Amino acid sequence: MKKLLFIFLVTITTVANAQTAIPKSATDIAPLLIGEKIPGITLKSAENTAVQLSDLLKEKKTVLVFYRGGWCPYCNLHLQALAEAEKQILAEGFQIIAISPDAPANLKMTEEKDKVKYTLLSDSKGELIKAIGIAYEAPENYKSVINVHSNGVNTNFLPVPSVFVVNTENEILFEYISPDFKHRISEELLVSVLKNLK
Repeated sequence: MKKLLFIFLVTITTVANAQTAIPKSATDIAPLLIGEKIPGITLKSAENTAVQLSDLLKEKKTVLVFYRGGWCPYCNLHLQALAEAEKQILAEGFQIIAISPDAPANLKMTEEKDKVKYTLLSDSKGELIKAIGIAYEAPENYKSVINVHSNGVNTNFLPVPSVFVVNTENEILFEYISPDFKHRISEELLVSVLKNLK
């Protein structure tokens, strides 16, 4: 009987660990699909205050951007391009929210460096990034960088750069997910998508 109980507990533990394990590479992720809902998880603002994501998403249709961090030059170029396209995006009735594993203090630096007026949020623990299914195990050469930029909270994961267009019910209307972090959706294509989603 003890042996059966032991086997049962080992099986349950293995299944639980398999469900919480993050993929080894960016090409192994299993993101949420169009029609599914973005979970309403609490994140941190640049001012280090708690922000309920679902409250923000209720306000307006949203372009929800996930980036690796303010240390990533490709992310900075993407954030700057979004800042330049923000007037067009707002004109189509959407807000922009960008999320990374960076600590709140580092969001402030990114806002200033990239001239960002839209909302940046911190998901240093990766609760939302993992729930959406875009987290993967960071390569060794990134682990010290992400550790520093998350103030020691994140030591092992990165988000695959992604853009989700979400309605006020948290439902995904469109997504662009690129396992190659050097490739991002252009602002022209994004604005075109938004025009077609009206």
